Amino acid sequence: MKIAILGCGAMGSVYAALLGDAGHEVWAIDSWREHIKAIKEKGLRLEGASGSRRVKLNATSNTSEVGVCDLVIIATKAMHVEQAAQSALPLLGADTAVLSIQNGLGGPQAVAKILGTDKVAVGVVGGFGASIKEAGYAHHNGWELVRLGELSGPITERLKTIASAWESGGFRVECFDDIDQLIWEKLICNVCFSGTCTLTGLNIGEVMAEPEAWVCASNCAREAYTVAITKNINVRIDDPIKYVKNFGSKIPNAKPSMLLDSLAGRISEVDVINGAIPIAGLEVNIETPFNSAISALIRNKEKQMGVR
Repeated sequence: MKIAILGCGAMGSVYAALLGDAGHEVWAIDSWREHIKAIKEKGLRLEGASGSRRVKLNATSNTSEVGVCDLVIIATKAMHVEQAAQSALPLLGADTAVLSIQNGLGGPQAVAKILGTDKVAVGVVGGFGASIKEAGYAHHNGWELVRLGELSGPITERLKTIASAWESGGFRVECFDDIDQLIWEKLICNVCFSGTCTLTGLNIGEVMAEPEAWVCASNCAREAYTVAITKNINVRIDDPIKYVKNFGSKIPNAKPSMLLDSLAGRISEVDVINGAIPIAGLEVNIETPFNSAISALIRNKEKQMGVR
């Protein structure tokens, strides 16, 4: 399968290396020219839970060099998803599928407005704890589940084909009829750790071990779970605190991408993660004081950093 990955940051690089190592024709596409140059010259190095490898890949910053693909994976941060969708247009043929993988809420819908709902499937990936060590070199602490669903309906043969491609790279994959379920099951974990880690500078395991930090993190998760249940979203979670503890215990040394963005002086995805919970809560008359406070503090921090 010919696969283009738009956005080869930490997670995109994990996808690119493992799918390329499985024998697919992978194109790594990113605006970070040093990263692209390193991949072209030396291959993409990946270490961590999946082992150690260096994979030769096609790499570019210009989608017009790639041609039509079978699968386009948009793996950018939420704030860049519309730009990525526009740049994906030269990659699309009549049968091209587009898989939108972002944290939080709203990414796939933004892609669909540009590329068409019929083209778009949704991916939700958690438990990888990925980071970029240097240009051309990515690492991941975990290797958990890839959740897939069609944006516009139930599981299709197209979705099963996409799932097979991921499985060939060693990923554990589950397909869903209900995209709200797959999105919110990941979002509850995101809101638990992302905001609190970003404010404190602690990694996931340290937040779980620090009582005061854990009060904030666990209540963020509890609020998100309450909103989901009130919105009649069919999350497969009986105890949200047990659920997020189990998630965190698998990648205790990981730093969420929001924290990594903050440490690098970049704007974060707080608006679509912790910041999305108060908006969703208002729709069903649920108060979300912990997520509201954490979102406000992170936005203020980013204003002081000069990135918002």
